[in-house]
Amino acid sequence: MSAAHGRSEGALSPRGGPAQSAAGHTTRAAHGRSEGALSPRGGPAQSAAGHTTHAASGARRAIVLLSGGLDSATVLAQARAQGYACHALSLRYGQRHSAELDAAVRVAAALGAVRHEIVDLDLGRFGGSALTDASQALPTEGPGDGIPVTYVPARNTVLLALALSWAEAVGAHDLFYGANAVDYSGYPDCRPAFVAAFEQLANVATRDGVEGRGFRVHAPIIDLSKAEIIREGLRLGVDYSMTVSCYQADAQGRACGVCDSCRIRAAGFAAAGVADPTRYRERE
Repeated sequence: MSAAHGRSEGALSPRGGPAQSAAGHTTRAAHGRSEGALSPRGGPAQSAAGHTTHAASGARRAIVLLSGGLDSATVLAQARAQGYACHALSLRYGQRHSAELDAAVRVAAALGAVRHEIVDLDLGRFGGSALTDASQALPTEGPGDGIPVTYVPARNTVLLALALSWAEAVGAHDLFYGANAVDYSGYPDCRPAFVAAFEQLANVATRDGVEGRGFRVHAPIIDLSKAEIIREGLRLGVDYSMTVSCYQADAQGRACGVCDSCRIRAAGFAAAGVADPTRYRERE
């Protein structure tokens, strides 16, 4: 599972400027009860300490797409570091396993999301992707030419549309997602042009947009290498052992070590010069 150019330690808008609060400073979330956070089973979302969190009064709200993988965890940490009260949004879209969503629950709690929603919308019923169709082979030879078979038709468009709906409902005007055009340049919904186009759509398709309370779509890691993303996340305190990136992880979240996503992740840790915390299952 991005738009501005240049290296940044914070979110960049598709126009290349750093995201700023109205007052030019940031605030942080405080611990307490959530405003109706839901777990995947419909109950209150729990943090690692067994309680939920809510935003400090006056904090800007943001919707952050959270898959449970390395990239989206980094983006959530970036948004939190900028003082946003982060509402994390995950999608059960018919992917091959639930381990990544289990990871999203852990990451949302650990990184202080004020609310985490998992929406059920089965894109797999339409087909068209190796991530939702177990009869299709997953790539293991590294990225090739063209759009990969792991592309899920219009997935990021659907996710951002859901995020936009939630944002308008809760008075948020910033959407964050972990698109990356370096490692996954074949995905059309991970390009700067897509990010800019969706932001334009958001501002003509919503009440807040047409009334002048515009939306911004942030893709802060769009032009970072995997090693740079990892270094940024570590700087912000992300525990990558909580995340799952594997296309075919088992029920315990252990990675296969051979799919393209595993290969890119492992190469990123090696390039960053840090130990890979990924749990791999034993190969037969």
